[in-house]
Amino acid sequence: MGKHEKTLKSIFAVPTRANISWSDIESLFKSLSANISEGNGSRIRVSLNEIRAVFHRPHPQKESGKKMVESVRRFLESAGIRP
Repeated sequence: MGKHEKTLKSIFAVPTRANISWSDIESLFKSLSANISEGNGSRIRVSLNEIRAVFHRPHPQKESGKKMVESVRRFLESAGIRP
């Protein structure tokens, strides 16, 4: 199982995990050919399969919280991505 597949399964895990590295999530977006652009501050805009979302990179920690993981999950589901 590849790294991106592990990240995808972690995002869709129940109960929602809160220890997924944000860099792994961004790497997954890139592997799915998402368009990523920088916004103000820690914001990034992500477009995948004509679905758009804005996320805030977590800081100072490197891991995403449960709410962020749930937002990423909803975004991926809307874009037709599931493990």
